[in-house]
This record gives sequence, structure tokens and C-alpha cells, in this order.
Amino acid sequence: MKYLITESKFDSIVFKYLDNQDFVVIKMGNRLYYVNSEDDEYAQVRYHPKDRWCTIHYDLVDEVSKFFSLDYGDSINVINKWIENKLGIKSINVEVASPIVGY
Repeated sequence: MKYLITESKFDSIVFKYLDNQDFVVIKMGNRLYYVNSEDDEYAQVRYHPKDRWCTIHYDLVDEVSKFFSLDYGDSINVINKWIENKLGIKSINVEVASPIVGY
């Protein structure tokens, strides 16, 4: 069976998947860190509001890519949209890095 789904509907499905990760948000100074638990050594997402720069851990991109059968670039784009949606902002700069250190 084949289903047609709009991009916005697909994005909302990925958003729910990311919401269900139950990330813990740690604020240190002006930076936000999305971690799986407070004991994690590395953040899955790090956001600097001053320059609107966001760093996504490559494992998160890889996980989304494999789970939803997306290519790497599309996974980065949908995670970026999720972050923008969560923070209520538009046009953030995104990079993928491993590992994310510094919280």
C-alpha cells in the first residue's frame, strides 16, 4: 500500500517523535542544552540565542534519518524546524557536530 502525505504532516510526525524523546533542557548562562538525562556527558542539541546558532549531535541526525528513511540533509532540516518550533524563532544557523561538549 502506498500513502501520500504532505511535507507539513510528515514534519509533525517527526516533531512528535522528537517530543517523545523527553529531552531535559538545561540552561547555563544564555545557552540551552537538550540532553537525554541530566547525567549525560553530551547534549543532543545545543543552542546559543545570542547568535542564533544551533549544534545538533550527529547521533540524533543519524537516528532520525534511519527511523524515518530520510537522507541526512532532510533529517537536519526537519530537526532544525523542530528546534525553531520549540524555541518560537525562525532562521537559526545549524551545524552538525560530534560530540557536543560543554554544559
